[in-house]
Amino acid sequence: MSFSLMDKILKNVEKPTRYTGRELNMCIKDPAKIDVRFGFCFPDVYEIAMSHLGLKILYHVLNLRDDTYCERVFAPWVDMEEAMRANNMKLFALETGDEVISFDMIGFTLQYEMSYSNVINMLDLAGIPLLSKDRGTNVPFVCAGGPCAYNAEPIADAIDFFMLGEGEDIICEIIDVYKEWKKIPDHTREQYLEMIAEIEGIYVPQFYDVEYNEDCTIKSITPNRPCAKPVVKKRIMSDFDSAPTPDKVIVPYGDIVHDRVMLEVFRGCIRGCRFCQAGYVYRPVRERKADTLTCLADRLLSSTGYDEISLSSLSTSDYSQLPELTDNLIEMTEKKKIGLSLPSLRIDNFSLELMNKVQKVRKSGITFAPEAGTQRLRDVINKNITEENILSSTAMLFRGGWTNVKLYFMIGLPAETEEDVEGIANLAQKVLDTYFEIPKEERAKNINITVSTSSFIPKPFTAFQWCRQDTRDEIIEKQNLLKSSIKSKRIRYSWHDNKTSYLEGVFARGDRRLINVICRAVKNGCRFDGWNDHFKFDQWMKSFEECNIDPDFYLRERGFDEVLPWDHIDIGVTKSFFKREYDKSQKAQTTPNCREKCSGCGASCFGTGVCYE
Repeated sequence: MSFSLMDKILKNVEKPTRYTGRELNMCIKDPAKIDVRFGFCFPDVYEIAMSHLGLKILYHVLNLRDDTYCERVFAPWVDMEEAMRANNMKLFALETGDEVISFDMIGFTLQYEMSYSNVINMLDLAGIPLLSKDRGTNVPFVCAGGPCAYNAEPIADAIDFFMLGEGEDIICEIIDVYKEWKKIPDHTREQYLEMIAEIEGIYVPQFYDVEYNEDCTIKSITPNRPCAKPVVKKRIMSDFDSAPTPDKVIVPYGDIVHDRVMLEVFRGCIRGCRFCQAGYVYRPVRERKADTLTCLADRLLSSTGYDEISLSSLSTSDYSQLPELTDNLIEMTEKKKIGLSLPSLRIDNFSLELMNKVQKVRKSGITFAPEAGTQRLRDVINKNITEENILSSTAMLFRGGWTNVKLYFMIGLPAETEEDVEGIANLAQKVLDTYFEIPKEERAKNINITVSTSSFIPKPFTAFQWCRQDTRDEIIEKQNLLKSSIKSKRIRYSWHDNKTSYLEGVFARGDRRLINVICRAVKNGCRFDGWNDHFKFDQWMKSFEECNIDPDFYLRERGFDEVLPWDHIDIGVTKSFFKREYDKSQKAQTTPNCREKCSGCGASCFGTGVCYE
C-alpha cells in the first residue's frame, strides 16, 4: 500500500486511528520469516472489534507461534470504504498494511447475524471471490467461528470451513495441517479441506448436500464424501483454568466500546433460560481459579495502564469464588483508584456488601433482567426469579445509594398475553413505589428507572427453536401497549427496532438459500446493518423479492419432525433435552440450575466442568 496515498485518504475520514495500527502492545513480526499469515477479520468497525475478548485471545494464541503472524482486519467505516474503492485500494491488515488477499488464511468471527452483509462486503473489498466454489489455489482460505457459526447456513456458501466451539482449542491444529498441506506437490484447495475435515469441530459446508421438499423445508443434509462426519461436534477447552489467555493486550489510541481490562471468570451458564442460545452453546460451565484471575489482572494492569477491570461471563454472580476474587481485586485496585465492575449479575444472588465493595471507586448504574413482567411468563422461560427477588434487591440498592436502575425485558415471548406486557409496566411501577417507601434519609435523590425491551427471536439450540416469531405489526402493537401502560414520568421506556429483529430472526434460523439474498443486498448498498443510521430495511426487502425468497417463511412455527438447518451440528446439549424443556414451558414448569440438580442436558459428554463438580 502506498503510504502517501494512505496519508491523503486518512486526512479526510472520520477517526483515522481506526486504520493506522501501531498501538501499544501490537505484535510486530517480519512477514518474510513467517510460514502462515492469518488475518483475524471482525466484520464491524474498529471500536467494536477491539472490545472483543475473543480477538484478544486468538491474536495472543496465534502470535505465540514463531511460524504464524496473526494480523487484525476490520470493516472500514463507510467513508473509508468509499475512499478505498475510489482509489482501488483493497482490504488491508492493521499490523503491516498489506492486502489480505496475499494472506494464507482469513478468519471471521460471527458474533451477530446482522454482520453477514459486512462479511460479504469485506470479501468483495479484499478481491476474494464471494463464494467458496469460485476460489482458486492462490486465494486465501476463508474460515469462520463464533456463536453464529452454530447455524451459519445462510452464509455457508461463502465460507470454506467453520471452526465450531472454542477457537483456542482448535486453531493451532488447522495451522499445523496447513503447513503439511503446503508441502504436498501440486496441492489443491480441496485437499486441504479434506484433511481438516477429519479434525473434530471442523465443518466444511461444501462437503454436505442439502435437499429440499416441495414446501421448501429441508428434506436432508448429507455428507458427500467420506471425510465429512454426519454430525460435527463442537470443541471446548476442558481445563479452562489453564486455557491460554493474554497477559498483554493492545491499547487503542482512540476510545473503544469496552476500554478496560476484561477478566473472563468462567464460560457457560448454569441457569438454563429457555430463550438463551449462549447459555447452551457454551455449556458446560468451566471456571478459572480466583488466584489465576488475580495474577492475570495484575499483569494486564501493568502492561496496559487501564484504570478499570470488568469481570466477563454470562452470569458473574454465579462464579463460585466471587467473594475471594473480589477481595483480591479490591486489595489491588482500591489504592490505585482503579474501578471494578461486575456486569451480568443475577437479581436473586448478589449482596449489598458485594456491591459496596466493588463500587468504592466509582458507583455506576445497575442493570437487572427480569425478562418478563409476570411470574407465569418468567416460569415459561425458566428465568427462576420471583417478584419478591426483584423488589427486595432493588430496595436494597436504593438504601445503598443507587438511583439509576435499568430493567431489561423481552416482548414477543412464547405464550405471551396482553396481561404479560402490561405486567412489565406494573413491575416497573412497583420498583418505583419501593423507592418511595424508603424513608428520605435512607435513600439517595433523583430516582431514574429505565425499562428496556428487545423483541424475542427464537434461536437455534434453545427450547424455543421451533417457535414462531411475532410479526412486526404484533411487536409494534405490544410496544405501544407497554408505552401506554407506563404512567409515571420517572420511568423511561426504550425499545429495540422491530425491523432489525425481523431480519435477525430470518438469518438466525435460515438455510443456505439466503446467501443469494445477502450478496444481492450488499450489491444494493447494505452494510453495517447493526447500526440504525446505516440499516436499509427497504433494500433488504427488495433483495428478498429479487431472489424470489419469502423472509416470513423462516419466522414460522416448526414441527418437531422437521429437519432443521442446524441438525448436523452437535453442541453437546441434546435435541431431546430441548424438546423436554419446550414441553415444560407449555406447562409453565421450571427446571433447576445445574448446581441445584442435573437436568441431563447432555453436556456431561465433554467430561468436564460443572457436570463433574
